[in-house]
Amino acid sequence: MPPTSKKRKQATECFLGAEKEDSANKNQSEAKPKRRRKKKISDILSKSSPKPGVPEDLQKLLKEHFCAKRSVIELEELQLPDACFLPANDLTHSFSSYLKEICPKWAKLRKNHTEKKSVVMMIICSSALRCLELIKSMAAFKGDGKVMKMFAKHIKIQEQVKMLEKGVIHVGVGTPGRIKALLEQDGLSMTSLKYVILDWNWRDQKLRRLIDIPEIRKESIELLEMGLIKLCREGSVKVGLF
Repeated sequence: MPPTSKKRKQATECFLGAEKEDSANKNQSEAKPKRRRKKKISDILSKSSPKPGVPEDLQKLLKEHFCAKRSVIELEELQLPDACFLPANDLTHSFSSYLKEICPKWAKLRKNHTEKKSVVMMIICSSALRCLELIKSMAAFKGDGKVMKMFAKHIKIQEQVKMLEKGVIHVGVGTPGRIKALLEQDGLSMTSLKYVILDWNWRDQKLRRLIDIPEIRKESIELLEMGLIKLCREGSVKVGLF
């Protein structure tokens, strides 16, 4: 009889130990807060079709960026007037057809432009590859106009400065970071500038737009602040969202 009671004791102890372990695991799992799954851009786009960018989107972006950093008077000076905006792309245009619509007198502007170190039209993209795509797709629009690549990939800034000094360039297509650097080094001037086109609606492989990439968004806003907003307020530069 004694050996049997020992077995029963051991079995009871094992059972109680297992119960304690289960309750401890349960308490641990209850204590851990559930992580919320971050919404991806792809999730949002799968539920609704992408909406084309409108001037209000750019106004909102600038306001949100400067709101906490600037006074009320400074904020007013950084506001883009409605009159400076060109018709936005409604997602039905090719790049050439959009440029033809917003700039019907391009041939005349191109012929009259003779100033070095400055461009008539500036196109801002999120990447070097996207710049190359747009340069190819604007062939039907540019005519005899000279187009220059203004991005950092495989091109040194010194080479770009020399190109701007030597010849007359009509269109600059680049990333905000490199365009900003060219302006800072006095390699590029805004004196002849008439049009600024933001490649607003295009999305990369991760479905991000120009303004969805933090670094590109920051550089784009800084570029606008470097003198473009002032020129827009004076009425000499127009802004388009493609």
